[in-house]
Amino acid sequence: MNGAVRAVVRSAINKGCDAFAIYEGYEGLVQGGTMIKQMFWEDVRGWLSEGGTLIGTARCAAFRERWGRLKAAKNLIINGIDALIVCGGDGSLTGADLFRHEWPDLLKELVDTAELTADQVKGYEHLTIVGLVGSIDNDMASTDSTIGAYSSLSRICQSVDFIDATAFSHSRAFVIEVMGRHCGWLALMAGIATGADFVFIPEQPPDAEKWGDEMCAIVDAHRKKGKRKTIVIVAEGAIDNQLNPISADDVKNLLVDKLGLDTRITTLGHVQRGGAAVAVDRLISTMQGVDAVDAVLSSTPSTPSPMIGINENKISRKPLVESVALTKEVATAIKNKDFDRAMSLRDAEFAEYLEAFKFTTIVDDETRKVPVNKRLKIAIVNIGAPAGGMNAATRAAACYCLARGHTPYAIHNGFTGLARHDSVRELHWLDVENWIIRGGSEIGTNRNLPDVDIGMVAYYFQKYAFDGLMIVGGFEAFLSLYMLEQARVNYPAFRIPIVCLPATISNNVPGTEYSLGSDTCLNALVDYCDAIKQSASATRRRVFVVEVQGGKSGYIATCAGLMVGALAVYTPEEGVNLRLLETDIEHLRNSYAEDQGQNRAGKLILRNEKASKIFTTNLIADIIREEAQDRFDARTANPGHVQQGGIPSPMDRLRATRLAVKCMQFIEQHQDDGRETRGSDQKSATVIGISGAKIVFTPAKFLYDHETEVENRRPRGVFWTEIQKVSEMLSGRPRQH
Repeated sequence: MNGAVRAVVRSAINKGCDAFAIYEGYEGLVQGGTMIKQMFWEDVRGWLSEGGTLIGTARCAAFRERWGRLKAAKNLIINGIDALIVCGGDGSLTGADLFRHEWPDLLKELVDTAELTADQVKGYEHLTIVGLVGSIDNDMASTDSTIGAYSSLSRICQSVDFIDATAFSHSRAFVIEVMGRHCGWLALMAGIATGADFVFIPEQPPDAEKWGDEMCAIVDAHRKKGKRKTIVIVAEGAIDNQLNPISADDVKNLLVDKLGLDTRITTLGHVQRGGAAVAVDRLISTMQGVDAVDAVLSSTPSTPSPMIGINENKISRKPLVESVALTKEVATAIKNKDFDRAMSLRDAEFAEYLEAFKFTTIVDDETRKVPVNKRLKIAIVNIGAPAGGMNAATRAAACYCLARGHTPYAIHNGFTGLARHDSVRELHWLDVENWIIRGGSEIGTNRNLPDVDIGMVAYYFQKYAFDGLMIVGGFEAFLSLYMLEQARVNYPAFRIPIVCLPATISNNVPGTEYSLGSDTCLNALVDYCDAIKQSASATRRRVFVVEVQGGKSGYIATCAGLMVGALAVYTPEEGVNLRLLETDIEHLRNSYAEDQGQNRAGKLILRNEKASKIFTTNLIADIIREEAQDRFDARTANPGHVQQGGIPSPMDRLRATRLAVKCMQFIEQHQDDGRETRGSDQKSATVIGISGAKIVFTPAKFLYDHETEVENRRPRGVFWTEIQKVSEMLSGRPRQH
């Protein structure tokens, strides 16, 4: 929420508007006075790293009454406010839209009762309302993610990861209760991201008579396969299909009584709401806050109030009233036992994740297996530098294969391991069961391409009779895919469906706007930069120049710059020159002069490692120090390979699971083509990616020929241009012409 307030304030000021903060929600709107405060540029410095909401929030009974809304209208006009950007849940947004519809009548009453004069209300005939959804439950229809949802999910996953170690050590079962009265998003996503055995969500409740047996059967099957721990996640609104509540105690008692498991309950409670926002929430809240201001300025009296949302990677505007109505319809559908309707009102991603969870959790279910003659041998290989989510993708692919009756194989240590050591190993369920929370690459990865010995690679493909291949990795993985596709003319063993799942912190693979590992990297950078800014703030007069990875792609530097509020970002796409440095140093001087040492938020400049051969991180810091003339200091910081390591973020775990399942389904769907046909079929050698608002498969040859700067190892188009513009605008950085 603080990121959204910061974005709205600075974007409004940038566009020549006056920005106000209304403290304590609608309560502040009703009370007025000091609860409504004009905000200036420096007032919101450092807000991105603060948890909660610094302007407060509160439930307000008065605003639910007409007299309360009448007072609120008067306070808005007195302060010269003609537009409201409301960040809250469906109740807050419903109240805001009602306020807008009543506005003309409220103004008339204020004039009729002499509370205000006709001259005072002149120019305020219309109230513009724009909604931002702040909800950890992610329960708003028409948007993939609400502000705060991923931060909450991160707290849950971190807690369950800690509990996981205890559960394994003592061979215990844990029942985890998470928030979500009418929405099971947190429970489902946490279940996938932590490798839980079973989840209970209100949208798809289990059979009242059978759920205990079904849960115990799955848990027992996992235990018989050698699993030492059991995790069951229960949404607080969990019910069975007869609307009877399912509590954590109910689940615990069954696990104890039927399976004899030593079982504990953990209710996470308001821990889920705490802490600083994770990287993706900082991005979402900022981009949505900026778009909200644009929506205000483009609004007309006849424009329906918009709700700012996000679909896949794109900021979107939806009619607020319709979105709220659809959201409330979920609860109605559940109450009416129309669970199919409740599921349909969630986005398609939700249903896909639920299906992916079942495929990666339920074992030895013959009804899910394909006929024996359609069972495949599918290989998985990791290529390139380690990236968060690689292991989660391998696990999901292997579990899907086993659920369908296919045989998954891991090629260890890349194509080098295959060509030199015949490093092919069959994967079993227990092998991969706990990989989802592990960073790095359990099967090993390197940058070597298949041309290390392509003939030997083809020999082993033929020896094991692979029917499909999933390559997980970065730009080298993409090049490997292209090489194998090109080698089909000489090596029939490569005439199998091959799909590349991008996984690289650089996010530089063509054909996608998202690569596994990039979110984990950004979280690591956010944590690192928050700590660095704290150090800088203590001295009041210090700027840190932080060197970030990313190769010749400026994606990570650009996004991290926005997420930590950097004053400037240097990328390979734009480069660095003396004129740019001179402008940025002047910007630094002005920034320090304006806050006069009073603001404790430290200042950062981010430099991509390949931004310039001449202007290194140390040289830039030296130039700043020299030009500062003792008015401020400059230091360098380099997080290095910390950016590649660590526990994968929930988003990387989730998308790894979803995309890996899609990859396996792609391989299944392309089995009917004969090998001869596939020799010239470019569509069966493809990159899976997220583009715009959907998942796409793009042939490797098309990407290589039309959308790739091979020499710079990046896509031709820079799809994060808008992020770069917003980052510079919110930092106040002057644009170079």
